[in-house]
Order: sequence, then structure tokens, then C-alpha cells
Amino acid sequence: MDLARSRNGVSCPHRLSIIRESEGSMADADAEFVRAVRDPNGTWTFYVTVRHPDTGWEDYVNGWDVVLEDGTVIDPDPSTPFTRNLLHPHENEQPFTRSQSGIAIPEGTTRIVVRAHDLLHGYGGKEITVDLTQVRGDGFEVIR
Repeated sequence: MDLARSRNGVSCPHRLSIIRESEGSMADADAEFVRAVRDPNGTWTFYVTVRHPDTGWEDYVNGWDVVLEDGTVIDPDPSTPFTRNLLHPHENEQPFTRSQSGIAIPEGTTRIVVRAHDLLHGYGGKEITVDLTQVRGDGFEVIR
């Protein structure tokens, strides 16, 4: 497997723990809190709070992902690289929360991982594992 490509968003089959940057990594886009809401149509809306020291257009959080246990990234719009694209820096708004609706989680899925990506350093910050069978847990809340 091409590890450089894996760090840049290609799904990593058969893995719940996402490949992380090496020790001492500069990657610092952290998922801080996740609210997962089951919508009446059966899809989910995720509200993800992210923290990153955005410095401008050269270094900012440019997306976050919802990742299944097998490494598949759930992407409501396959033409985009992330579950939720972030199109501009948030240097004066930290942490910040953005939502994405229409996320189809396969029936029987009990856990997902939410991770953030920064333009300059990629993945490697804090991830949150969400147990969809629980009402709340460390860093998450689930509303059905």
C-alpha cells in the first residue's frame, strides 16, 4: 500500500485505526467533538467540531471524514475528497463546527471514526471513535 497516498485520503481497507503520520508529525487537525443525528429518512447528519491553528490559505483544515471500520470513507458527494469539504481558513474561529447531512451509514454499522485533514500536513491529529449504539461517549453524542 502506498502510505503517502493513504495519508492523503485514499481509504485503507480492513482497518479501523487510520494510518497516522509518524511520531513528531506536524499534522494537528483535531476532531474535538462529534454529534451524530439520525434523520427521519434514515441518513445521518454529523456536526463535527474541529480545532487547528489555521494560518491562512497555505495551512488550514480543508475537510473531515466519517470512516467505516473497513476504512471506507463515507462521501455523500463522490466528486469531493472528504465527507465534508472546508473551503476556507478559520484562523479567527477556533474551534469551529460544521455539519454534513445525507450521510448513509450501512445498516448494522456500530462504530465509525471521524478524522480531520489539514491542507499542509494531512491526517494525524486527534480522531474520535463514535459508538452509534450509545447515547454519548468520550467526545461524541448520538441522537436517534
